[in-house]
This record gives sequence, C-alpha cells and structure tokens, in this order.
Amino acid sequence: MTIRLPGADGALRTYEPRTEPLAVTPGTPFTSRTVFSAAHVVADPFADVSPDSPAAVDWDATLAFRRHLWSHGLGVAEAMDTAQRGMGLDWAGAAELIRRSAAEAKSAGGRIACGVGTDQIASGSLAEVRAAYEEQLALVEESGAQAILMASRALAAAASGPEDYLEVYGHLLRQAAEPVVLHWLGPMFDPALEGYWGSADLDAATDTFLDVIAAHPDKVDGIKVSLLDAQREIDIRRRLPKGVRCYTGDDFNYPELIAGDEQGFSHALLGIFDPLGPLAAQAVRVLDTGDVQGFRDLLDPTVGLSRHLFQTPTRFYKTGVVFLAWLAGHQSHFAMVGGLQSARSLPHFATAYELADGLGLFPDPKLAEERMKTLLSMYGVNQ
Repeated sequence: MTIRLPGADGALRTYEPRTEPLAVTPGTPFTSRTVFSAAHVVADPFADVSPDSPAAVDWDATLAFRRHLWSHGLGVAEAMDTAQRGMGLDWAGAAELIRRSAAEAKSAGGRIACGVGTDQIASGSLAEVRAAYEEQLALVEESGAQAILMASRALAAAASGPEDYLEVYGHLLRQAAEPVVLHWLGPMFDPALEGYWGSADLDAATDTFLDVIAAHPDKVDGIKVSLLDAQREIDIRRRLPKGVRCYTGDDFNYPELIAGDEQGFSHALLGIFDPLGPLAAQAVRVLDTGDVQGFRDLLDPTVGLSRHLFQTPTRFYKTGVVFLAWLAGHQSHFAMVGGLQSARSLPHFATAYELADGLGLFPDPKLAEERMKTLLSMYGVNQ
C-alpha cells in the first residue's frame, strides 16, 4: 500500500508506509537519568465551544495518555507549555488538570511535577505577580506533586531589572515546602518572555538565573533550560551548585545533552518525549547499561522529527504533538483546545507523518495510514 503526500511545493509524492511498529515494551525504572515528558491535553471534540472559550477537556483520554507515559517509566511534567498553558488552557483548566493528574499519579504510582505560573492574571504589579505564583504553588504542593516554577509573562512585563527577578524568585523559593525545578523558557516558545531574567543579553540573563539558584541551592532540585542552544545549556550545567540538576528542554539537541560529556550530563524534561515516549524510554534504559552509542543510535534518528515539529513558529509545536497522538491511536480525533489544530499546514502534517512512521512510532501503522488519508481527503487530496 502507498499513500500520496503533499510537499511544500504543492506537488504530491508517493510514500510507502512501514508495516510493523518499532518493538518496544515497558521495562524497569531508569537508573542513570530522571526523565519527564511534558504531556499534552486531549480536547473534548463534542463540546460547543469557540477558540476563545474556556477549554473543554476530555479527562478520560487525557489521563489515559498519562498512564501510557507512566507505563514506560517516564515521569509526567503536567500543565506545562505542551499542555497549551496560555494557548487555550487557562488557569482554571490547568488547576483542574493538576488536581486530576496528581490524583491519577498516586493511583498509578507515577512520578509527576506540575507547572506553577501566573496565568490567572494577564498583568499586574510585582506584588500581584508574587501572589499569583503563591496561589499556584500552594495548589501544586497540596496535590502532592513537585513544583516547576515556570517563566511568567506578567513578571516579564512588570519587572524593571534583574533585582525584581531575584526578589520574586527568592521569596517563592524561601516558602517552597520542597525543592522545585526552575524553568527558563526562551522567547522562541513564547515571544512575551523576551528579556527574561532582566536582560535581552543572554549572558547577563544567565548570570541572574544562576544568582537565584546560588542563593537558594537547597530549594532548587534542578533547572529546565529551553533555549534551543546546546552550548549555553552545557555552560550553565557546568556552573550549577553541586546537587542541582539540569533538565534539558532543548528539543533540537537532546540526545547529546542527555548523553553528556566528561564533565556531566543533562536529565530531561521534554515536549518531544510526548510522541517519543516508548522509544525515548527504551533509549534511556540502554544508556542505563553504560551503552552511550546504543543510546545515541536509538535517539539520534528522532531529531529530524523533533526539529520539524518545533520549527518556527516554535510555539505551535503542540499541534504536531497532538496530531501524532491521534495517528498513534491515543485519542479518537484531531481537535485541540483553542482550535490550535489549524496552526500548521497540510505539508507540515504530511512530513510529520512520514518521519514518525519511518521511526516506527505508530503502534498500528495501518490505523495511522487510514487516519492520514482521512485528513488528506478533507484537504481535497484523493488517494
């Protein structure tokens, strides 16, 4: 069987799908790395909502996907950018997601960490930003999940310089009950975060970021760096206080960063590990045995797909992630909260399908092919 796929030039090409998926099975817990997948939410396609309405979530399918990730040994990073925080999912929806997922994690024995932000306010004073952070931190801690202090659009708008970041983050870290993960999300993921940590100069911003950690090393479990700059992450990693982990958020360079070098390595907290979950888990288990080359042999071929999904405008990578979840059978439809399924083109979807199928990511390749053909027919491409 073959399928005709459109390219960027509008011409159709013939592709022959693979017939068997990659053979991966759940295994033992990881020993050498801590790995989180930032998981997407599944929209309720039958809800009568518009793109600017509060999100309607299919809770059963959303929680089932988290159980899928836990079954392969991955931790779940909940209510993060991948779950469309600020792009369809408001704070009320995120709060419900955190409560439900944290309860599910307890039931399933899965590891979970949840995003703490300020998205219940659009803007405000530094005091209001701090109060918004405190409200979300309290909810996450009450749920029993680890907290991830995310970058805040409101703080980026309210702060006048590095000292404001030092004050706000210092206050939050002093009151955190358990060590948190600090998240530095670059403007390629959210343009409103330009100049975070008080400077558009990344060297100066890095210094402020590290000053926050140095002042409270006992309250920082680790950092997540999402700047798509491998060398900068390595440089930051080497400057961290002893015991503070680096969780890579670099969806362009993750194999080399996780593999590490003679001076250290990164753990992982990645959006691309949503569609790559089972394959990523298998690769990390190979790394656990000390087989770095075997790890790279499994994970390096996935970078092409990841770079495709995260291409500019990077903030729309969620569309590709949910599209692949639909093709893989993890949800029955291709609809997203906020109507974000419209954020990528048909040629983009076609390439994502071809790359993912080539990697063997679809448990049922025939189902993926049929669903891809259904999408193509909606765009007028008849097979």
